[in-house]
Amino acid sequence: MLRQYLDIKSRYQDSILFFRMGDFYEMFFEDATVAAPILEIALTTRDRGKENPVPMCGIPYHAAQTYITKLLKNGRKVAICEQVEDPALAKGIVRREVVRVVTPGLVTDIAEVDAREHNYIVGLLHRDGLWGVAFLDFSTGDVSLTEIEDLSDLVNEILKLGPSEAVMPDGYEGATFSDFIRLSLSGTLINYIDSSPFEREKASQLMCETFGIISIDGLGLSDKPLALGALGGLIRYVVDNEKGGVTHLSLPRFYAVSDFLLIDEMSKRNLELTKTIYEGTKSGSLLSLLDQTASPMGGRLLREWINYPLVDIDEIGLRLEAVGTFYENASEAEEISERFRSCADIERIAARVATKSVTPRELIALSDSLKIIPDLLSRLVSFEFSLRESISRSFEDFSQLIGKIDATLVDSPSQNVRDGGIIRDGVNKDLDELRGISRTGKDYILDLEATEKKNTKIPNLKVRFNRVFGYYIEITNSYLNMVPPQYIRKQTLVGAERFITPELKEFEAKVLGAQERIKVLEHDIYAELCQFVGGWIGSIKRAAKAIALIDVLVNFALVARDRRFVRPRMSDTDCIHIKAGRHPMVERFLPRGTFVPNDVYLDGESSQLLIITGPNMAGKSTIIRQVAIIVLMAQMGCFVPADSAEIGVVDRIFTRVGASDFIVRGQSTFMVEMLETANILNNATAKSLVILDEIGRGTSTFDGVSIAWAVSEYLHDHPRVRPRTLFATHYHELTELAAIKSRVKNYNIAVKEWNDRIIFLRKMEKGASSHSYGIEVARLAGIPRDVIDRAREILQNLERGEFNAQGIPIRATGTASQGKWQQDQFELFSNESGKIIEEIAGLDLYQMTPLEAMKKIEELKEKIKKMS
Repeated sequence: MLRQYLDIKSRYQDSILFFRMGDFYEMFFEDATVAAPILEIALTTRDRGKENPVPMCGIPYHAAQTYITKLLKNGRKVAICEQVEDPALAKGIVRREVVRVVTPGLVTDIAEVDAREHNYIVGLLHRDGLWGVAFLDFSTGDVSLTEIEDLSDLVNEILKLGPSEAVMPDGYEGATFSDFIRLSLSGTLINYIDSSPFEREKASQLMCETFGIISIDGLGLSDKPLALGALGGLIRYVVDNEKGGVTHLSLPRFYAVSDFLLIDEMSKRNLELTKTIYEGTKSGSLLSLLDQTASPMGGRLLREWINYPLVDIDEIGLRLEAVGTFYENASEAEEISERFRSCADIERIAARVATKSVTPRELIALSDSLKIIPDLLSRLVSFEFSLRESISRSFEDFSQLIGKIDATLVDSPSQNVRDGGIIRDGVNKDLDELRGISRTGKDYILDLEATEKKNTKIPNLKVRFNRVFGYYIEITNSYLNMVPPQYIRKQTLVGAERFITPELKEFEAKVLGAQERIKVLEHDIYAELCQFVGGWIGSIKRAAKAIALIDVLVNFALVARDRRFVRPRMSDTDCIHIKAGRHPMVERFLPRGTFVPNDVYLDGESSQLLIITGPNMAGKSTIIRQVAIIVLMAQMGCFVPADSAEIGVVDRIFTRVGASDFIVRGQSTFMVEMLETANILNNATAKSLVILDEIGRGTSTFDGVSIAWAVSEYLHDHPRVRPRTLFATHYHELTELAAIKSRVKNYNIAVKEWNDRIIFLRKMEKGASSHSYGIEVARLAGIPRDVIDRAREILQNLERGEFNAQGIPIRATGTASQGKWQQDQFELFSNESGKIIEEIAGLDLYQMTPLEAMKKIEELKEKIKKMS
């Protein structure tokens, strides 16, 4: 047995081998020592007491899924090795084979994957500066692929879809170009496999075999060798590990990243599209706000739409039209949504049919879900929208499939086939006869027990059964003298003895044979049913996609009704005109009607770059982010939070928001700012939308102002770039750009001053802000009163440019400053340097432009050099 184990294990070195022995899966040697602590089970040994005992541990086979899940979460693969012949008929050791390898990306158990998220494996191939990328969700059968030249775009795709596994050719382990890839795949199981399936010829052959086609020409991949190679390697990995079947895989869909509105991962994070910045949870995100879908398929499609908004105005229009129709007929739309709530995850059930792992209960759930389709089609007739016909054509007549499932399985079958009792009476004549024998057997036992009691006059005689001895007659010691001679002693107990009779053994052979035959027949009938259902997999998947589409469109309509969203007007112009726009997530957590809406107008002619000033906490960040979210929602085909919105289609959304150190990557706050800014300047186009919330705060004030000014000029002046831009800043110097740049406009967030306090009005209005109100914000945050008063003194001094001969602010030498910083003062400045300080103090900074200030600084630097 151990030789057999080691032979099989040698072919699955990277997996924990679950080796079937009777009712248990056993693990040996290193697998046992690795698995036991993860599974929290006892580690024991085989051949205890002998030299070099074999470590081993085991789990009950019927509870395997729980233990498999634990191993997967610890980054392990599990190879399931089954007995593939009847032990009773085996000559020598029972033949065993690995029937499937379970990996994080090959999980099909519906309970083990998030119903509203895809579970992708990604295949990657690199050659001549180009990446081939293939994504496959084995639990649904979805396959998509692309080719990407820009490494940052590749990283964004990986981070966006969050694969649980990756497959690359051997030799990529140490490649320098894949450092960023490995970083983006942090926590993902990476597999390096033989490179031959990634080659064009082999990959083409694999495609034809897997998808049942004679040529890849019809897939549109003939001129996409890198994408084809990535998919070839991925398919090879899946087929080698999933022995059950891959017939549920959809034909691969090629896409270009430019087919959709691009949002890099940092911008997606800043806008909190699928999870919040700080908690990292779905709750509070745009996805959470919009997701009232009723079916698992709808939930997955909604997430996909958030990740991939459209850029084709006609496609956007088709979605908006459908949402509008459901919006106008809200009560009927609610009824459709309610029907979907009883719909099971038929897409993933279809995958389980293909992999021969579907349970009887799942087939009943499939049948019940398909029964809603006729009612759904009759309801759709009353809605007029362009997508309706193509949606309706996605549904077939499933009456034959439903009839077959319902006629074969009982109404409430057990979860597992091995439990029996899943097939209806009347399905199979032989099965009915065997069940009759089994049922009458119980009556026979009762009659036999009564007869034997009467004949032997032993009142406590019992006819019983166990798996070791089968049926037997048990008599206590006090009546042993009354045992008839035809009874054959079988076992002696402390207080009783067990006997058999020829008649009882004959009955046992008949009944037990019937029960075993029942199990075999039920298994065969169920397998035949699954094979029949397998012929409908393509139809089921098309129906699932159509249900998901209707679910999301209806969901958008109902959310729009509830949240007071309006239909946006889409155009190919460069105009973004939002009236009374609102931030949907912020508004959600405020009392209804208290969120202050704002108007925003952007275009490429007169208002390309808006400089927005105002104090912290006034709402600058909320306003600029809500514009990006409204644009994204509109291009998803969703209604938007505003009184009205005209959206000129955007190709990319960039955000430079907030600041955080990436210590793991060795990047400071300022470096992160500059990397994000560089990404914008190098990739933005006139069709892009740029959201800037401060630039340069991570360095000195002069450096920061200079960089922010230069960036603004570049965005305004560069003939290739010129994106529509919202720039929230505390650098009031930037407002001077409006005087010299024709497409720059100044806006500020209104603040009311009253009784030496400020009130945030949250309203954006034309013109630059006159104050930053930083000290007032500090007061609101709870800074001690003494610190606030002292800050005001110093601020007044700085605003007046008051310094003494030593270059120390006069306010800093006042009574409030008497303390340790005045001790041990040194004369740091000569008379000559004092003159320079006086010259600095005499500068009227508010009458100087940033460029004039920089020139003056250069002049003063030259004077200081001459002094030294």
